[in-house]
Amino acid sequence: MEAMRLIGVTRHALAGASGVCDIVMEAWQVQALAQAMGSHLAATGPAEIRAEASGLSEAGGRACGALRQSVLRDGGVRATQLSEVRDPRRALLGLGGLLGDVGIALVTVASASDEDGVYWQCMEAIDAADESSDRVLGLLRRFAVRERGPDDAWARRA
Repeated sequence: MEAMRLIGVTRHALAGASGVCDIVMEAWQVQALAQAMGSHLAATGPAEIRAEASGLSEAGGRACGALRQSVLRDGGVRATQLSEVRDPRRALLGLGGLLGDVGIALVTVASASDEDGVYWQCMEAIDAADESSDRVLGLLRRFAVRERGPDDAWARRA
């Protein structure tokens, strides 16, 4: 499945998540998508972004380990369906927005929770989403420098 379509499906699933477990599971799905997109871009993207893409994959992978639910609902891990990233910049913007949505959903859950375990699980998931977001922003900066070209003075300083 193409990245933008997969981001849309995941965004829809997050919007439909109603309970704590559903929201945390969707946060895990988003991190798995970050890992898959990072891996895909590290393998197929331009040479200038491959190291940063590997960093996104690693950040998503660490978050998946921290967020993994004992039972995934129907459909398993959506990110395994990623087959192509037609427009990497657009897909990264979409993933960045999705990571922001996850952060907001997790803050809402953490704020409403009376259970320490749920609260701290949400805090860890928020930190993971922030780290992945930082990696996405780094990739977007690399694409911007690449688009400006080597003759741009600002690009040489970056």
